[in-house]
Amino acid sequence: MKIQPATALRGHISVPGDKSISHRAVLVGAISDSEMRIEGFGRSADTESTLAAVRALGVTVHEDDVDTIRIEGTGLRGLRQPGGPIDCGNSGTTLRLLAGILAGQAGRFELTGDESLRRRPMDRVAEPLTQMGAKVETTDGKPPLVVEGGELQGILYELPVASAQVKSCVLHAGLYAQGRTTVVEPVPTRDHTERLLAAAGAPVTTRPGRVAVGPAERLELSGVSVPGDFSAAAPFIVAATLLPGSELTIHDIGLNPTRTGLLDVLERMGARITIFHRQRAGGEPVGDVEVHSAELTATTVRPEEIPRLVDELPLFALAAACARGESRVEGARELRVKETDRIETVTTALRSVGVRITPRNDGFRVRGVPTRPRGGTVDSQADHRIAMLGAVAGLLSSKGVDLEGAEAVAVSFPGFFELLDSVTQR
Repeated sequence: MKIQPATALRGHISVPGDKSISHRAVLVGAISDSEMRIEGFGRSADTESTLAAVRALGVTVHEDDVDTIRIEGTGLRGLRQPGGPIDCGNSGTTLRLLAGILAGQAGRFELTGDESLRRRPMDRVAEPLTQMGAKVETTDGKPPLVVEGGELQGILYELPVASAQVKSCVLHAGLYAQGRTTVVEPVPTRDHTERLLAAAGAPVTTRPGRVAVGPAERLELSGVSVPGDFSAAAPFIVAATLLPGSELTIHDIGLNPTRTGLLDVLERMGARITIFHRQRAGGEPVGDVEVHSAELTATTVRPEEIPRLVDELPLFALAAACARGESRVEGARELRVKETDRIETVTTALRSVGVRITPRNDGFRVRGVPTRPRGGTVDSQADHRIAMLGAVAGLLSSKGVDLEGAEAVAVSFPGFFELLDSVTQR
């Protein structure tokens, strides 16, 4: 796919429902005692994997519309062992969060996925689940992951690496454990799981740096309203910031502070971003984001900021390439165990379009020049975040970008290119 240079982004858009919340709502709905209606469901290849997984476990799902579904919950312990492995596709969220729930079920469950997912580390969930009393097997620390439920005991678990997926897995298992289960975080990570569990009636308590859950008798939540996905909005925010003359408004975006680190970083670089119409939907902060183009100056993203913008770091690298001065990312080793080694794939992608970027063990350095990058060829390497990065780089470039593997965007945002084209001025 050829991405031609653009002059500006202008208009009003909405993005699909938040993928992280959509996953979690389906899983909580599956073990609830009543039917849950999910509005604004973020449909993508990843969330389809979660729907397929709960169906394989005996859950009935009604798809009333593209973004409206109903989950007939089976109760906390009502999931049944399927006849074969559960395919989680490319979705690490599906596999890791579901593993915590299956630790409390009767039966033996095998979780697997595509080639990319089978390369990702699973000891990080196997270890705490084993401590709690579940029997867990991995394949050299990677999927397939086999979980055999048992009598679970609550634990105090200090996350060795900040991870919302591992935290969520342990909290899910804590619903079935005797005594309290407490997760201690080195830095805050996205808190959608604890918000949803609390809304469904689970005994969740939070305080700075830790979250705890006690054994639940039942869960019940009749409906969830999913806000727009901030990560889906991020490519548009960065493109509108960097293309002169842009004026773009993105409506009804989730503004959970554990997810919006990119806004803080861009604003200290000089971005012109305004948030208005703030409200709450489904227990989550929501608002409209208005973006005007601006000249940026370099900054450093520190380790404590990483969990709040880990999915947006590829886009930050592109913003840094067009800013004045040298920017750095530190403490982002987690990028090496995403769908690809994103330190290497971001470096390769941006160098191919003329950006001066140097990889580091736990991040990268970018020497910014406030002008358009040259353009060239970007291979997504089947990573949806790199595909969207290549598309934005094409808009900003002087000669355009040949984007290979553009179809990878369907993992999280199937309608990305159509929406981008609708607001692009050339």
